[in-house]
Amino acid sequence: MHGPGEREHDRSVRDRDPLRKLALLVTRQQSDAEQAERERRYGHIRAFEQLLIDRGTTLIKCFLHISKDEQRRRLQQRIDDPDRRWKIDQSDLEARARWSNYQRAYELALGATATAQAPWTIVPSDSKSHRNLMVMQIVLQALEQIAPAYPPGPASLAGVRVE
Repeated sequence: MHGPGEREHDRSVRDRDPLRKLALLVTRQQSDAEQAERERRYGHIRAFEQLLIDRGTTLIKCFLHISKDEQRRRLQQRIDDPDRRWKIDQSDLEARARWSNYQRAYELALGATATAQAPWTIVPSDSKSHRNLMVMQIVLQALEQIAPAYPPGPASLAGVRVE
């Protein structure tokens, strides 16, 4: 069953996804200009992530990878279930036909945007419960390293009684 508002989900959001656009650049023979554009975009990603790191943000980057067989199974479930069919359209099947191209694009994008300070973690995601557990462990480890704590309150409020 779908959540509130999911049926009205704007599928065009997916078409504006930057990684999808990068993948499209890789899926066909590229001109020098297209290769330069791809590298420019990777540079922007690295620079933005470095800006976040410089400002004290801890980055956690997980690539949730499903196998081609699992993708086939999930797509078929959506096709077979009328209540979930809205989640799929012909472009999903057309993209699946270019699976190896997309895998190469992801490999290039992950390699080009992984840095010592912002590495990618590849999370096998055929099993949603195992995927969730792995991601939770990654987040928990990061939180333990950060050791977040509440900031101290103003000393001027010590001993104040509210009437």
